[in-house]
Amino acid sequence: MKLSAKSFLSPKALAPVAIVAAFGLGTLAPHAQTTPQKIGFVDVQKLLTSHPSNPEIEKIQKAADTELGGINKQIQAIDAKGSQATAADKQSRETLVKTGQAKAAEYDKQLAPKVAVVETAVDAAIDKVAKANGFGVVMDRNVAKNSGLVVYADPAAEMTDATVKALKP
Repeated sequence: MKLSAKSFLSPKALAPVAIVAAFGLGTLAPHAQTTPQKIGFVDVQKLLTSHPSNPEIEKIQKAADTELGGINKQIQAIDAKGSQATAADKQSRETLVKTGQAKAAEYDKQLAPKVAVVETAVDAAIDKVAKANGFGVVMDRNVAKNSGLVVYADPAAEMTDATVKALKP
């Protein structure tokens, strides 16, 4: 039997060659070598409350809750009157809403810089502890747990206590 170029290039003849070539080339293709990332976990809420400035922040929040809560109760009392509310009640409600919004903005203005300092310090402490212990990724333990993203973590991956120590001056 004579092989001609035409019979050698037929689809039936090339099929086995194509399959072998595909598998062969797949094994020769470069593969990225990835080094495993060490993952750590922190309780972010505990870190925020452990910061030395937290009592001052809590004091402002408590004052805001007290003052704004009182305003909100007055608004709810007027709302409870429903269609029985007088024009004076409606005017009083509108004034209370504006007052509450202004007070909330004042408290936010007081809190924002203090909270920013705490968040920056917590981020820096997490970064310091993570780098010192070889962690490539750090996750909020509560978010990971509640989202179902992580179902098990080795206790050695817990960084919260070390990070709390790094927060202390």
